[in-house]
Amino acid sequence: MTTFRRAERLDLDVIVRLLADDPLGAGREAPGEPLDPRYLAAFEAIDRDANQLLLVAEEAGEVVGCLQLTFIPGVTRAGMWRGQIEGVRIAASQRGRGLGRKLFLHAIERCRARGCGLVQLTTDASREDAHGFYEALGFIPSHVGMKLAL
Repeated sequence: MTTFRRAERLDLDVIVRLLADDPLGAGREAPGEPLDPRYLAAFEAIDRDANQLLLVAEEAGEVVGCLQLTFIPGVTRAGMWRGQIEGVRIAASQRGRGLGRKLFLHAIERCRARGCGLVQLTTDASREDAHGFYEALGFIPSHVGMKLAL
């Protein structure tokens, strides 16, 4: 049975390994012992911010998935709140079994419960399989996302 919960500090090593276990993540994450202190600083900032939720998915007591959910207030659309999903990963051993769908449906329900009027995400243009997955969940590619690395 899959359960979802707020991530705890003890989950951080597994979360970073999940983020790195991916062609894009392998080049930008730094798993290992000791864990880079920037991860702990980010975790602490997320954990104390009421508009941030780092979620993990567990199966048989093992963390097998994660995502970060940010609740964003906005003045546009008559003050509508948004949910922003980022940092999604499912353990390689669990992919293709419906866990990602369950995790997303749980995150979407969390957004509804917080009064969000929409849920948004960005995905790397090279992740074509992910694009199809998100569209099957009802997401539409309605905007062009842009980033500026600093």
